[in-house]
Amino acid sequence: MKFGSAIIAVLLVLLGFNSLFVVREGQTALVLQFGRIVRTGDQPGLHAKIPFIQQVMTFDNRILTLEAQPERYFTSEKKSVNVDFYVKWRIADNAAYYRATAGDELQAANRLTPIVKDALRFEFNGRTLQELVAAGRKDVTERVRKQTDAAARKNLGIAVIDVRIKRIDLPDEVSESVYKRMRAERAQLANELRYTGQQAAETIKADADRQAQVIKAEAEREAAKVKGEGDAQAAAIYAQAYGQDPEFFAFYRSLNAYRTSFKDGKGVLVLKPDSEFLKYFNDGASSRH
Repeated sequence: MKFGSAIIAVLLVLLGFNSLFVVREGQTALVLQFGRIVRTGDQPGLHAKIPFIQQVMTFDNRILTLEAQPERYFTSEKKSVNVDFYVKWRIADNAAYYRATAGDELQAANRLTPIVKDALRFEFNGRTLQELVAAGRKDVTERVRKQTDAAARKNLGIAVIDVRIKRIDLPDEVSESVYKRMRAERAQLANELRYTGQQAAETIKADADRQAQVIKAEAEREAAKVKGEGDAQAAAIYAQAYGQDPEFFAFYRSLNAYRTSFKDGKGVLVLKPDSEFLKYFNDGASSRH
């Protein structure tokens, strides 16, 4: 009798445990009965179900991240680009999510990926590369998010929270040709700048040479003018001095001539004794005798 009571007690405990389930924070749950959904949207806490008949499936209610492999698209100019992106999503409808993916997160990601890629392809095909790289990127991601959110809610029970483009790259073969063209353009620009600089340098040098010649000519003209004025003044002074005392002036001029001729002490003059140049030497010798 006691053994039977113990079995009944154990069964009641198992029945009680099987009648209750807990939904943890960050989760939602739905209740299935023979594979058919009978209740959805159970929030965190303790809940009841029919034991052994109903089953519970819990889903992560947090925002999840889809990291997709880079995809190649063509722009409106038919340029090929590799696009690396990610998607933030969460479960919006437990029932629709379960019907579409059987509650498998990996399957959900595999079904969401082509929806996002198709929306990106549509946007990239309608824009130039410059628009995509510049201010158009934010507009593209917002349009893609709206399109994918509507499709994912309808078909997968998923809400797309955000779509972000991490990087837009040219394919390796295109990048190499672009880099070569850029190098050629930069080399051409450098040559043009170098040629322009050389022309400017030659122009500046020619102008400087011309200005130097003008300044030199003006200086020589001014020097000649000053020298001429000095010579004229000297001649006037000499003439005035000569007019006052011709004999002293002649004597003074002779002394200057002697000083100039014999100043280094090595000068040699071959002259006749009665030469006019030696007049004052001879006069001095006569006066001594």
